[in-house]
Amino acid sequence: MFVERVSVCVMRNAFYQGVERGRFGRGAACVDQLPSREGGVTGVMREQDWSDALESAISRAVRGDDRDAPGLGEWSASVRVRLAGHPEVLALWERVLTGRDATEKERLARRLAGLAVRDEGVRRALAGWLGLSHDASMDPVHHTNALSDSAQVLGPSVQARDIHGGIHLHGLPARLGDRPPVPRQLPLYSANFVGREAELRALEECRASAPGGSPRLLVVSGPPGIGKTTLVTRWLAQVADEFVDGQLFADLGAYGPAGPVSPAEVLEHFLRAMGATSVPEGLAERSALWRSMTTDCRLAVLLDDGLSAAQVRPLLPASGNCLVVTTSRRQLTGLLMDGAVIHQLEALDPDAALELLARGGGGARVRENAVAARDVVRLCAYLPLAVSLAAAHLAVRPRQPLSAMAEQLADDQALFDALTVDGEDAIRAALDASYRLLSDEARALYRAAGLLPVARLDLPMVASAVGGTVAHTGPALDRLVESNLLHHLGGDVYRFHDLVRSHARERALAEEDQPERELLLRRFAEWCLAMTATAQRVLTPHHVDPEREHLHPPTALVPFTTREAALAWLGAERGTLMGVVRSSFEAGWFDLCWQLVDAMLPFFYRFRPTQEWIEAHELGAEAARRIGHRQGLSRMLITGGGGLRNAGRYEESARWYKEAAEVARANGDRLQRARALHGLGNTWIWLERLPEAREMLRGALEERAAVGYRRGVALSRVSLGEIAIRLGEYGEAMRELAEARASLEEMRETYDAARALALLGLATGLHGDRDAGEARLREAMGEFERAGSRHWQARAWEMLGEVAQTDGDRAEAGRRYRHSLSLYTPLSGRDADRLEERLAKL
Repeated sequence: MFVERVSVCVMRNAFYQGVERGRFGRGAACVDQLPSREGGVTGVMREQDWSDALESAISRAVRGDDRDAPGLGEWSASVRVRLAGHPEVLALWERVLTGRDATEKERLARRLAGLAVRDEGVRRALAGWLGLSHDASMDPVHHTNALSDSAQVLGPSVQARDIHGGIHLHGLPARLGDRPPVPRQLPLYSANFVGREAELRALEECRASAPGGSPRLLVVSGPPGIGKTTLVTRWLAQVADEFVDGQLFADLGAYGPAGPVSPAEVLEHFLRAMGATSVPEGLAERSALWRSMTTDCRLAVLLDDGLSAAQVRPLLPASGNCLVVTTSRRQLTGLLMDGAVIHQLEALDPDAALELLARGGGGARVRENAVAARDVVRLCAYLPLAVSLAAAHLAVRPRQPLSAMAEQLADDQALFDALTVDGEDAIRAALDASYRLLSDEARALYRAAGLLPVARLDLPMVASAVGGTVAHTGPALDRLVESNLLHHLGGDVYRFHDLVRSHARERALAEEDQPERELLLRRFAEWCLAMTATAQRVLTPHHVDPEREHLHPPTALVPFTTREAALAWLGAERGTLMGVVRSSFEAGWFDLCWQLVDAMLPFFYRFRPTQEWIEAHELGAEAARRIGHRQGLSRMLITGGGGLRNAGRYEESARWYKEAAEVARANGDRLQRARALHGLGNTWIWLERLPEAREMLRGALEERAAVGYRRGVALSRVSLGEIAIRLGEYGEAMRELAEARASLEEMRETYDAARALALLGLATGLHGDRDAGEARLREAMGEFERAGSRHWQARAWEMLGEVAQTDGDRAEAGRRYRHSLSLYTPLSGRDADRLEERLAKL
């Protein structure tokens, strides 16, 4: 006999047999009937019979005695739903279900049956598993009816002896086994998906590397607008067939206007999507039910815009066949203990950003004006959201040239206003949301870092600028990194994405008072001066520092342990240092301006940046004049004269040196006057006024010797040796240069000793000993390479060419001149022209 839908089966003496064989379907009820107060049916069972039936059914399922009887797992999800409001019973049920020892499981089954008998709510919860009606009262009485052993019940049923009145069952599915459709909740990804092939492969690699035994958990992290959700939805769409039980999606709303969504709310959504008809109230109960329902599932779950590990953790399913991907502006490192693999998403590469701009609305304009198009995507920091907004802006303005958009984006004040569509300021809104969730301390540091005029941020730099310590500032910067507002490059170095830096600066201008901003920038400038002076003392230890006036010592400095490290720092920070020179002059910090230029002396001598050398000293000299600092003015004129000479502006150079000598004489400063005479003598060398040059340099040497300045004496000998070479007095040159080299090496002035050695090699080679001369030149070349001095590397190759040419080896001379030319070309047009003439004459 088959009973479809709601069936009333009036049969006898088979209740326990039916339960033990597991024949009753879910929702069936086997009870005696008694008249109810409403005139319907009330099902009743004896307490002991009910307990025995429950214990017997569980025991048989535990032992697996009856092949026809389904196991406990058959009803696990349904029972867990019903027991969600009874955590102590649910815990026992879990132990019965997952335990390995059959004896222990039967003991637990007896305990579970006892609890069920004493608690009417638990009896109702377990009624469906035993085949008892939810609506039946389980009051203990002494009436029992039976269901025929031959009957097979399909669907919700009521077994009773006599029926009086109607029977009503509510909330049951239309058919036995009916389930909601398999959830496919992932949002659609953008059709303009470009340039992420490597990232898709990286996600597969992350999934493969995730630990087994638990759900695969990936965190895709990155700043707002970088395309996290688009990437993940595209990837999950590609692997959808692997997850037969569905794909779930939840927007965790970390940065949404309503604030983060609670895990309990998300779990209610997930449980109902998976077919639960009754969802418990508490987070713990919902999370337990979620794990129970997903024990054997193959699910893909996308948790978008997560805020913290605590928000994500309760949402993890139980099965190792599940995949969970969380996107977040934070790195969610707390999930590492749950086996997470974190993938940091970077911006698009320039070509992919151009393709996105073209697809989104730029069209043919991108191809027709490639230069302006590259400017647009660069100013958008290659962020997909920003590029897409720019493309949409172009789409509704088909006649607007790309160059006009690039000009608009180049203005920090108008940048975010330009990246809007239909009044929606998406970029600024996204960054504002991230900013609001920072602590007060992190927001203050964010604003401060946004004001610093640098592309890269060093931890000691930021600490000094805010007046803090490295120990205190480091963790605060790490919080910005965790929020993906700052990118950690390794060590103590960080950087902003361009759009984020613009936003940080915007917030600083809006929220910080002018005096506070000025104090921050002054401290930053003083840190730059202190670091530059530290590098200068390592590179030119015998250079006499001026007295530092009106300066506050920075709170954090980086020591340089080697010359190479000091020189590398100067090279890396050249743009920053020049920016500070300019801004200090504009701010009226004239004392700081000229002192920073003075401390940059090793940078100018080693790298020979002609235009920067001249500009810096023009500003430094004017700064010293405005505050009447005569010593500072003399120093600026002397080193600035060298920059003018290297640029071929010899007459201007001579005027600077002459003024410097006069200022030094008026100050009674013999050392500075000797420096001015030395510089003037070198200028006369380049003007081929060699007798005057020799006289001037001998005077400088005498002044330096008189004040005991040994390094200065050696440097004057180097220049006198060069004059002797030009005059063809090779023996005299070799004597001067050998003595200069020995003195400089004794003082460990390796760079200047290498200069003396190179000229000594040239004099030796021109004097007829080619092998010895070339050996000395190549030895000097090694020091120039270690010091990073490309100018002197180029000059040494030119000298090698001269030696070969003098020896009659024109082919080798030409090869060496060409190599010298390749090094000179990006450095000095004047020197490159000279090499072109040498090659033409050769």
